Amino acid sequence: MQLLTKTETAVELLDTTLREGEQTPGVAFMPEEKLEIARLLLTHLRVDRLEIGSARISDGEQQGVRQIVDWAEKRGFLSALEMLGFVDGGKSVQWLKNLGVPTVNLLCKASERHCRVQLRRSPSRHLDDIVREIEIADQAGLKVNVYLEDWSHGVKENFGFIHAIVQRLKELPVERIMLADTLGILTPDQVTCYLNWMYAAFGRLKFDFHAHNDYNLATANALAAVNCGISGLHGTINGLGERAGNPPIAQLAVAVNDFTDRRIRITEKELQHASNLVQNLSGKRCAWNMPVVGRDVYTQTCGIHADGDEKGDLYANALRPERFGRERDYALGKLSGRASLQQNLELLPELPQLSPELRELVLKEVVRLGDKKKSVTRADLSFIISGLLQTPLKNRFQVVDFELSNRLNRPPKVKVVLKINDRMIESCASGDGGYDAFVKAVRKALRPLGLKLPRLLDYEVRIPPGGRTDALVETTITWQFEDGRSLITNGVDCDQMVAAIRATEKMLNLRLASGDKSAAENL
Repeated sequence: MQLLTKTETAVELLDTTLREGEQTPGVAFMPEEKLEIARLLLTHLRVDRLEIGSARISDGEQQGVRQIVDWAEKRGFLSALEMLGFVDGGKSVQWLKNLGVPTVNLLCKASERHCRVQLRRSPSRHLDDIVREIEIADQAGLKVNVYLEDWSHGVKENFGFIHAIVQRLKELPVERIMLADTLGILTPDQVTCYLNWMYAAFGRLKFDFHAHNDYNLATANALAAVNCGISGLHGTINGLGERAGNPPIAQLAVAVNDFTDRRIRITEKELQHASNLVQNLSGKRCAWNMPVVGRDVYTQTCGIHADGDEKGDLYANALRPERFGRERDYALGKLSGRASLQQNLELLPELPQLSPELRELVLKEVVRLGDKKKSVTRADLSFIISGLLQTPLKNRFQVVDFELSNRLNRPPKVKVVLKINDRMIESCASGDGGYDAFVKAVRKALRPLGLKLPRLLDYEVRIPPGGRTDALVETTITWQFEDGRSLITNGVDCDQMVAAIRATEKMLNLRLASGDKSAAENL
């Protein structure tokens, strides 16, 4: 068993998104998706260790693991890969060895109740089985870490049983012992108490802490573990995991890096990238207010806050958006003030200079729209101002007509008639959905003109609660241009498809009005 000679300054991070994250209800990554996530986590986010799945689960799991191992071996990341295995007489060990996974994380029972009720074995019998499994893995050339499942209950109910297990493991070829709060039942004070017991009994063994978030204490418990001297922490992107999930890695990283004298060695600017990728592939959206990576966590809504930021960064903390590759935003709505409006106008240099009187009228219109629960985006300012000036924004791009054909078991087809300046262009395409077909048809029409559609980052539909089937639908789309700039546009209509088309129309007109030279030369 490895010993620590001193308290480590770095905390090892084991990302278990591809194993524990797949225990999230409704989440199952395809082999290609697993590889894409693994590449991002190892090469961009640069996590220390990566748990890539569970042994003997399925053919798809086997295929995904093989792809990751082949890629990692070619690029020098093989030693970072780990995989969950079971006390099953060497079957898991052989499964991992055949795939080339170098480390097995052996799942063992750490509570007497689990041994007697689930395994129907005495604790001593289970311990003998664990020892044999470790010997098999060692003989096969695998490194071994040991998960103490339900350690939190075990240490509370019978520390003697925990002591007997770890005392035996000390003499075996085990790299790390992973202490799991499997049901998320601990508080930070209890984590501190029980880890102090462990270190007092066993010295500086390499312990990991594996938290669950049932009481929303996973990050706080992990922070307590770090202050006790823990060697490693486990987490998932966006807090995926069984029930309430595991500690979100973004929150783990900033908590440890900002509140302790130790470090989690990851690339913080890649946290948002990792979050977005996992959201897209898992289908599980983050809460709008999730720390660090939530959609709205760098948005100031209150006009007083915008005013304080403008005068001296009075409402900023260490979690600045630039730290994570994002930007501060100032929401427009009924709580907006002059400073909120000014912050947004500064990001739209193509707009004319406004007199103080016109600024007040614009602000009044923003507040009026916000009071009606309409989402007001920065892009809307162009249309609000042009309306107040009675010089409507020139529609250089217009969807004159479209026809959608949709049949069961056939891809939707869209035929569009576009007016670009004075030119009429027809185009048609099919896609995975009605809007996808529309976008492909527009892209086909614009290609000869040298205008590319920006990347679609987010697509959100809002229908009033309790609304009728003919209620207005608001579709909000977030776009990203090649230079990294983003733009949010929305459209409103009784038909969701038309609302999305209106939002797309608005984006293209704003892009052309803002002086897109490459586009303007061809239109």
